[in-house]
Amino acid sequence: MVTLWYPARCPTHGRARAPWLPPEAAALYKQKVSQQLHTSLDTVDLPLTHAYTNAAVEEYGHGLPVVLFSPGYRAQRALGAALVEDLASRGHAVVTIDHTHESDIVEFPGGRLEPGRQPGRPTDEDIAKALRVRQDDTRFVLDELAGLNAGRNPDAEGRPLPHGLCGALGLRRTGMFGHSLGGDTAAEVMAADHRVMAGADLDGSINGSVAATGLDRPFLLMRNASHGRENDPSWEEFWSHLRGWRRSLRASGPDLHGPVPADATAGHGGPAPARGGRRHDRCHRHDHRGSRRSRRAGLSRRLLRPSPVVPGPGQASPVRPSPRFPEIEFVP
Repeated sequence: MVTLWYPARCPTHGRARAPWLPPEAAALYKQKVSQQLHTSLDTVDLPLTHAYTNAAVEEYGHGLPVVLFSPGYRAQRALGAALVEDLASRGHAVVTIDHTHESDIVEFPGGRLEPGRQPGRPTDEDIAKALRVRQDDTRFVLDELAGLNAGRNPDAEGRPLPHGLCGALGLRRTGMFGHSLGGDTAAEVMAADHRVMAGADLDGSINGSVAATGLDRPFLLMRNASHGRENDPSWEEFWSHLRGWRRSLRASGPDLHGPVPADATAGHGGPAPARGGRRHDRCHRHDHRGSRRSRRAGLSRRLLRPSPVVPGPGQASPVRPSPRFPEIEFVP
């Protein structure tokens, strides 16, 4: 299952705010979290988002750059919603993917739930199989996006598509990012499918063959304070085989790129965010802006143009990208 986010045409009066999770998945999620915390969540409401379901698409002259998002191992696509909502609100079409039978909870049309079937402590074989499935899922999604953009409705129930969606995607400017195993997935998909032009890995080790083969297109590695090329051989090997534009950033803190749960300041989930929406958690902010700007530069074919956060080729990288983001450093 996937969710498509995009900048919505205003006004959106009369349309419902999108929930963070669909109803059956939300009920099961609360049940699981309640068991983990040993406390009742009966009086806890999951948040709405800044998004509006089936809103009309805001028009862009050359089509919306497309970004695919793959979550971490066993994670749900909704857990990265703060990141993708921010991207969509700034002019991207963002497609979030649940990998059925790996993600803990996937709700299908009609309320059918498919629980995850993966072990909590996976073997190397489990990870290799998950990567293969994720690649197949992602390439299927790319095929379906091409059909949608050409006017074919991929909705299983035949519901009308939002106004302006057909033809709105700039598929020649497609990138992909993910957290943990999702970042690994982005790299593997890029190696196998040249439709993905740029990628970013938020703290995920490289488990597949792309570590040895490398990539000839732009890629960003975003690490936390305790994980990097000095203690992850897969990152060092992958980095040495990146032949295109590459950057490595380090964020201070133990895990600043992980799944982002619902909070009071940021709506999460939903297919059609309107422009706007600010986040006040500093970890979320630098994750959005540091990785977003490098991806945006690549997806809009302005990779060689310097930005306030990520300099272009030939420019010396400062120790920190910007005084506004003191938690982030460049890693040579």
